Amino acid sequence: MKVAFIGLGVMGFPMAGHLVKSGHEVTVYNRTTNKAKLWQEEYRGNYALTPKEASTDCDIVFVCVGNDDDVREVITGEQGILAGIKPNSLIVDHTTASATLAKEMQVLAKSQGVDFIDAPVSGGQAGAENGVLTIMCGGDVTAYEKAKPVMDAYARFSQLVGDIGSGQLAKMVNQICFVNVVQGLAEGLNFAQKAGLDTEKLIETISKGAAGSWQMDNRGTTMCAREFDFGFAVDWVRKDLGMAFDEAEKIGADLTVTKQLDGYYEEVQKLGGGRWDTSSLIARIK
Repeated sequence: MKVAFIGLGVMGFPMAGHLVKSGHEVTVYNRTTNKAKLWQEEYRGNYALTPKEASTDCDIVFVCVGNDDDVREVITGEQGILAGIKPNSLIVDHTTASATLAKEMQVLAKSQGVDFIDAPVSGGQAGAENGVLTIMCGGDVTAYEKAKPVMDAYARFSQLVGDIGSGQLAKMVNQICFVNVVQGLAEGLNFAQKAGLDTEKLIETISKGAAGSWQMDNRGTTMCAREFDFGFAVDWVRKDLGMAFDEAEKIGADLTVTKQLDGYYEEVQKLGGGRWDTSSLIARIK
């Protein structure tokens, strides 16, 4: 299939590479052209100088950029995707953005005979590099079924969770849940260290029981060592939580504890940890 991938950040770069490895004809676009050239050298695909050029004659265009404004720019700009994409094609937005934006983009895409699904991902940089992401999708069943076998190149699991915008809402739930798990883990591991326990043996033991989690398996040891220079940045999770708070206000959902954790992440930023991994919540505990 002929596809385009717009956005070559820490997630998009390897995701687009997996598409090449799966046999698709891939053209990429990145705001910084040097990054696109590096990608081409590594994966032998093609790169374009605008989203419009990258999208021309493509069956599916994937987007993975920073925020709502970035998505609008690459899709609706003068040199954007909708200026180049052909009718009956599909736009798949992997950006973690708002549900409102997803609905807005679907309307604009439909007006040109193009399908659109919101499809934020979970699994972080390691998941993207290893091709084992989880993808939460919102939109039309037919559009999802067209995208799924292509997304399988970098996904361990994907699911159509509802109508347009539902993928973004599911991602908000994901972020709400995991930051609460991180805080519990931070407090528990800090307790263990103050109690003089061997945290390596502790993690190996309790990870097999009810306390076990992805965060414990993948971040427990580095949290104990106060190592945070990797992974999903605090700045990014605060952006995601901000969208969840906006949505919660609209629907009347209680996020009292999550708002408290957002305040803790603000403390981490003040420590200079804006780009630290989200497991750095333990850094603020004395």
